Amino acid sequence: MKLQETLVRLKRFQVDERRRRVAQIESMVAEFSKIARELEQEVAIEEQRAGIFDASHFAYPTYARAARARRDNLNRSAEELMGQLEDARNRLEEAIAELGKAQGCDAREKTAHPIGDLPLAPQENPPVRLRAAQA
Repeated sequence: MKLQETLVRLKRFQVDERRRRVAQIESMVAEFSKIARELEQEVAIEEQRAGIFDASHFAYPTYARAARARRDNLNRSAEELMGQLEDARNRLEEAIAELGKAQGCDAREKTAHPIGDLPLAPQENPPVRLRAAQA
């Protein structure tokens, strides 16, 4: 029984770790998307300030060009993280299923009575026996 409890604790730990990983990846994707939106706004402001909207123009602002490159890299990284997020979610689902199986086995063990807990013979009510002996 101790082994089964240890197994359930291990499976719970694995589920918690996988949940943390999913949350961490989701947080990173959200942060990358936020920064990419901010960079997009900065590019638009810089283009308006310079009056040049064509990135291939020779006088296109250097800051806008660098901000575009950073934004593109962040978007690419966010897309890669989305693939990792899908994989992490699948692993979380597997860990939850394994935890359910382990808990099911643990519950079956707890409902089964060990031999020492079973009464060997029907017992009489002890207080009645005492009264009969005293009378």
